[in-house]
Amino acid sequence: MPFTKFEIPEKYAYQTGFLANLETEAIPGALPIGQNSPQKCPYGLYAEKISGTAFTAPRWENQQTWVYRIIPSASHAAFEALPSDSRLEAKFNYIPDQLRWDPFDVNPDVDWVQGLNMVAGSGDPALKNGVAYYIYGATRSMAEKTAFYDADGDMLVVPQLGALDICSEMGRLLVRPGEICVLPRGIRYRVDLVDGQHIRGYVLEIYNGHFQLPELGPIGSNCLANARDFQIPVAAFTHDSNSTWTMYNKFRAQLFSASQNHTPFDVVAWEGRYYPYKYDLGRFNTIGTISYDHPDPSLNTVLTATSNAHPGTAIADFVIFPPRWLVAEDTFRPPSYHRNCMSEFMGLIQGSYIAKEGGKGGFQAAGASLHNCMSSHGPDAAAFDKASNEELVPVKAGVGSMAFMFESCYMVGITDWGLTKCSKLQSQYPEESWGGLRDQFKPPRTTNGA
Repeated sequence: MPFTKFEIPEKYAYQTGFLANLETEAIPGALPIGQNSPQKCPYGLYAEKISGTAFTAPRWENQQTWVYRIIPSASHAAFEALPSDSRLEAKFNYIPDQLRWDPFDVNPDVDWVQGLNMVAGSGDPALKNGVAYYIYGATRSMAEKTAFYDADGDMLVVPQLGALDICSEMGRLLVRPGEICVLPRGIRYRVDLVDGQHIRGYVLEIYNGHFQLPELGPIGSNCLANARDFQIPVAAFTHDSNSTWTMYNKFRAQLFSASQNHTPFDVVAWEGRYYPYKYDLGRFNTIGTISYDHPDPSLNTVLTATSNAHPGTAIADFVIFPPRWLVAEDTFRPPSYHRNCMSEFMGLIQGSYIAKEGGKGGFQAAGASLHNCMSSHGPDAAAFDKASNEELVPVKAGVGSMAFMFESCYMVGITDWGLTKCSKLQSQYPEESWGGLRDQFKPPRTTNGA
């Protein structure tokens, strides 16, 4: 704190500012001055607009970017459907039980696209309504001259193991464990591994809208995730217009591919508000009580995707539990037992979580849990006993740890892969967590002989 000390050093330059209208050019003068679509663009480039929102969306939420590229992205052959082995299919089993998974495997000899597996979700990408949760794992970079884009929604990527070296249309990002990145709907990119390291992590996909910074209300104008700390790539391009590339596309949870005779990474300059970005979770400014009681985890929201139908209700919140001081007096400091109209999917990047200490069969790094709409949950028996009897002195919680939560207003269903095919679901999770809770009720003695 206030930033992460990464094992892998940064190797790219960035612009900063969440949803700022930015401009960048790899060659001076490549951006037209004062207009978007001149009769002839500088250097013989083509102007192309990428719209992440409707043209008539309110100005404050309108997201679009003009790119100036060597060959328009429309130049490709017809897409052909590919077998995806149902691993990306948005078909869900809705069950009310509390669920937890052991650490997920890194599948051998697969790349980013092949290593994506949907574990849970809700809704339909064709209707642009819902969310999906993925586990990814890969042991090799994407093949040369291949790229990918997701037409279904924005992807928030949470690395747990290994760094992602991402080449996008807008430039390059290095995303390491302890950082997150957002890859907006439709943006072309490819993922390479760094020094041959395997990668594993989590993905939150939203079918509708885009991520925003949460409103701060009485907190004021600073704290939580500050806009200045979000990093956006600078323009970088390759000139390769005489070779065969393969473009992969996820379109309504189905993979397609098409060939083209030029690189998709030929954007020489761009300007706008629609782009990939990353954020160092170590820069998050945690807020908490300095008197008593446990505040809602909403105070740890990094990014939110709001529901227009219900103010204050999120399609998806991305919430983290970083190292922080606990000082509350006469207070049970872990999260209380509760039932939530929102659904909570938790993951662990490293370390342990205060309400579930982990260990073999517990809540472990690279594993996950799901407490669905109105499913009761809270600290396991051991965590309850510890927190009920420990001396309440100021303590730094979560040192060396980073847990997170995808919270959604939807009921969340589980895919067949998440239930059976991944072979990681813990069958005894509810019993092992709460079966040991004791009856501690001590009614007062009566004095009337009853």
